[in-house]
Amino acid sequence: MTKILIRPVLTKADKKAFVDLPFRLYAGDPNWSPPLKSDVMSTITPGKNPWFGHGEAQLFLAERDGKVVGRISAHLDHLALKQPADQGMGPGVGNWGFFEAEDADVARELIAAAEGWLRDKKMVRSLGPLSLSIWEEPGLLVQGHDHPSTVLMGYHNAAYGPWIEAAGYAGVKDLYTYQIPIDVPFPPLVQRITASGERNERIVIRKVDKKNFDAEAAIILSILNDAWSGNWGFVPITDAEVTHTGKQLKPIVFNDLIRIAEVDGEPVAFMMTWPDINEKIGTFGGSLLPFNWAKLLWWLRAPKVKTMRVPLMGVVKKLQSTRMASQLAFMLVSLIRDSSTANFGATRGEFGWVLDDNGPMRSVGEAINGEINKVYRIYEKQL
Repeated sequence: MTKILIRPVLTKADKKAFVDLPFRLYAGDPNWSPPLKSDVMSTITPGKNPWFGHGEAQLFLAERDGKVVGRISAHLDHLALKQPADQGMGPGVGNWGFFEAEDADVARELIAAAEGWLRDKKMVRSLGPLSLSIWEEPGLLVQGHDHPSTVLMGYHNAAYGPWIEAAGYAGVKDLYTYQIPIDVPFPPLVQRITASGERNERIVIRKVDKKNFDAEAAIILSILNDAWSGNWGFVPITDAEVTHTGKQLKPIVFNDLIRIAEVDGEPVAFMMTWPDINEKIGTFGGSLLPFNWAKLLWWLRAPKVKTMRVPLMGVVKKLQSTRMASQLAFMLVSLIRDSSTANFGATRGEFGWVLDDNGPMRSVGEAINGEINKVYRIYEKQL
């Protein structure tokens, strides 16, 4: 049997090979949307991704007969290490991600290499895949391979789950996305709750101001860190990460697709929605050159998409167990649904991810006729 060599990524050529591998493994798969290689390169590069301000990582390549046949990252997040252990992260918990492998033997060797690095860092529990954090591409796609991948959600070979389990891992948390038909009216109950909220003079739902997006992003960050702080896997988002993400995603920020809810003048909830840019960049083969940049800029002037992606929404903790929380959620959803269909031609939404034990958010998805279309699984193992 030909020996599999696992080696650390050390050079620019190694990084390029790390980024390029999925383009070979998923060539011809109609549901894989090729990311922009420059974006992936920035994500794994200290100095370009502010995650490295509180995290450290080692990338590995697997080679056989001189050919790259796999990749993985091993990493730890110092903010995650400070979280309560009963929320999934906490002291001694390291992570791995960016997992791709040509076969089960490669998978076994890659995971062992990542575990070795984590043990050297005194980690006692391995949790993955996270690429690189819970806020980027968490979990392994285990159901929904017949659906196209959407922006900021991963896509993986269906064989990976059994390979990971063969290495001694068990699922610890499932993340759901819901597909929602948005070209039809919401159910009467949702319409009644929304109408009730609209009659409440204390509530104001406003569009974000893209011209003042840094300040708006700070408001959203404050709500998000409060709303999600008790959730499994929570790691606070830093100001630097918000600024970086805002710059990255500003081209797909549209005023009427991101809304902030205020009660008595206080921002208490938000919903963030993007046109699924994968519908466009998925045709670019991973590069903006030579003329794809111009095509993208032209498309962004007035994008038309089938799918709207809802990556984040939240209601501050003090309201989460109140009737008003439901009103705010359904008001946000309804307003953004109207803009999505009227201004962008969208016919479906993808909502999530949602933790499998997050009853209130799952109820929102189900109340607006959502059906689970993808399941992402995070695995754990004691080291």
